Amino acid sequence: MSQKPVADLSEDEARAELERLAAAIAAADVAYHQNDAPEITDAEYDAMRIRNGELEEAFPELVRPDTPTGRVGAAPAEGFAKVRHAVPMLSLAKAYTDEDVVDFIERGRRFFQKDEGLELAFTAEPKIDGLSASLLYEDGVFVRGATRGDGAVGEDITANLKTIADIPHKLHGTGWPKTIEIRGEVYMTYAEFQALKERSAAAGGQNYVNPRNTAAGSLRQKDPTITASRNLKFFAYSWGATTEDPAPTQYDAVQRFAEWGFKISPLMARARSVEELIAHYHRIEEQRSSLGYDIDGVVYKVDQLELQRRWGFVTGEPRWAVAHKFPAERATTKVRDIEIQVGRTGTLAPVARLDPVSVGGVTVVNVTLHNEDYIAGKDSNGLPIRDGKDIRIGDTVTIQRAGDVIPQIVDVVLEKRPADAEPYEMPHTCPVCGSPAIREINEKTGKEDSRRRCTGELICPAQAVEGLRHFVSRGALDIEGLGAENIDLFFNAGLVRTAADIFTLKERRPDVQRALAERREEQARAREAASGKARKNVRGVEDRNYEGLDKLFAAIDARREPELDRFIFALGIRHIGETTAAILARTFGSIEKLEEAAKDMVSAADPMTVFPSTDGIGSAVVEALVSFFGNQRNIDALDALLEQVHPKDYVVTISADSVVAGKTVVFTGTLEKMSRSEAKAMAERLGAKVAGSVSAKTDILVAGPGAGSKLKTAQELGVEVISEDEWFVRVGR
Repeated sequence: MSQKPVADLSEDEARAELERLAAAIAAADVAYHQNDAPEITDAEYDAMRIRNGELEEAFPELVRPDTPTGRVGAAPAEGFAKVRHAVPMLSLAKAYTDEDVVDFIERGRRFFQKDEGLELAFTAEPKIDGLSASLLYEDGVFVRGATRGDGAVGEDITANLKTIADIPHKLHGTGWPKTIEIRGEVYMTYAEFQALKERSAAAGGQNYVNPRNTAAGSLRQKDPTITASRNLKFFAYSWGATTEDPAPTQYDAVQRFAEWGFKISPLMARARSVEELIAHYHRIEEQRSSLGYDIDGVVYKVDQLELQRRWGFVTGEPRWAVAHKFPAERATTKVRDIEIQVGRTGTLAPVARLDPVSVGGVTVVNVTLHNEDYIAGKDSNGLPIRDGKDIRIGDTVTIQRAGDVIPQIVDVVLEKRPADAEPYEMPHTCPVCGSPAIREINEKTGKEDSRRRCTGELICPAQAVEGLRHFVSRGALDIEGLGAENIDLFFNAGLVRTAADIFTLKERRPDVQRALAERREEQARAREAASGKARKNVRGVEDRNYEGLDKLFAAIDARREPELDRFIFALGIRHIGETTAAILARTFGSIEKLEEAAKDMVSAADPMTVFPSTDGIGSAVVEALVSFFGNQRNIDALDALLEQVHPKDYVVTISADSVVAGKTVVFTGTLEKMSRSEAKAMAERLGAKVAGSVSAKTDILVAGPGAGSKLKTAQELGVEVISEDEWFVRVGR
């Protein structure tokens, strides 16, 4: 899993990481849920899930058909009959800090804020680290039991569950529904696990790893007598399909389970405030080592069942419940320095260099500090974190690995702070190129962005390679033969540092040939080392490659008069994607007029008063233009580029009989007859507005093969969906 901030990932990097995460999470699900032999820790698994969710939120167009989001567990193991759950067995959202719990409670209060006088109540109970099971009772008799499986379909393990003493074959008492699925956790105590290990060792049997895996493996035995010998336990805590609610509240329903003959957690409590919940969490945490079985957190649920139903569910999880995980192992160390790294988007990322310290078996030597607010002890809303303690060079700090994976500073030991330690101040200029580094204003909140960014888009070496890759990419100038590999080669060889250098490569042909030849030599040596075979004469190959170089130079020359919207997009100005670039091209018509207007905005007291009122252009774009054109180095780089490139003026000619004029169109999936950028250009020239996402304002969705979430959203909203062929028929092409 990459440690690179999601905001600094390119689309290709995000796509590749999503592919890796989908495979890794699927493999972990099989290892844990089918094989009962996990290969990674729960915390590492949670971290992969969190990272996958962050990537999907930042790159919604890259969400995979096999996304782990919303998927629970793994497909049922072979060898058992399948059971489809009438009500899916979902996973729970995770909370790792007290602040996460506060956020959960506040979300609930906001959701129910119109219910005057409503007092929310919650339950809190230990999160047992075992195997989830669902028990179907009809007329009070246990008739079938199943594992969670993938949440929708589980394995029928009725015979094995019947060997567990904590599971009644017939419900006690009275008042139970005609049909009900009781859900809970099968687990093994430490004492029973140790006894099993000793019996197995004496008989020369297998070495059992931990109680959870052993309990899960015991439940999947073909011979129920083996399951019976393991003395498994069961706690009931919830229910699935039922003909009637056991009680009006979660707490009272679970108490009814005890009346019906089930074991329930004696540590379950009801609370009416976040303070009560967190206090109970810490009481359970203090008892954790003396319970005699594994727990890994505390589960909070909205108590009132009617409110649970109203709050509902999000993909794969109920909104009304959260699992507050216990903290990871912690250690203290000293901050030796704070260094600034500049990402591909110009983000200034502070990193603390630490005295090496072991945390959870891993040596930690540095930790990200995110941004200057984080260093100052504030979150993105200006509220205190770490009790408002700032971080300074020389401080002694407490480190933990979030989810036992990502290192983070959770506290500062003020008693050990050096007397001469000064508050850290983020640089206001880029440490790489010297351009101004600014905090933008979020147009939605009116607050400063938490990250400081370098404004030297065209000239900052830290952003240069990614900027050049973007400049030649398909949606931008689309220079055939000048992909990421060649951009990296020419940049490292000193042949291309700015976009203007691309158009003078032909004048330095011998240097280009030398760079290509050196790369081929390195590749040949690598192949020779790998195969142990001597290299063949590559002169003929070199000659063919030089012919390819002629094609590259021709492809570069073919882009000396690009479409204006492509050129604006290629500049890589922050907040200006393909759609916004097209709007700017239509609004100004030429690069000269755009540059003139931008310079007027730079000198204006309020740039928004200078920029023409245009639908789709907000303050974030205007501020990005001001930052870009307000940097003289960017102007110099752009002027040098315009000596080589002459963008065409943007001319829109809308046919009087255009049937899509004024319509909002979205393209998704794989387009087979045109590129995505060509499709957008065609639609805009026909008077349509092209959007990147589907909403109620969308008129037409053009869906190619592989269409995913956008197609689903369009169908839910009743948006007209047509194929690429139908699009061409519609517009008469």
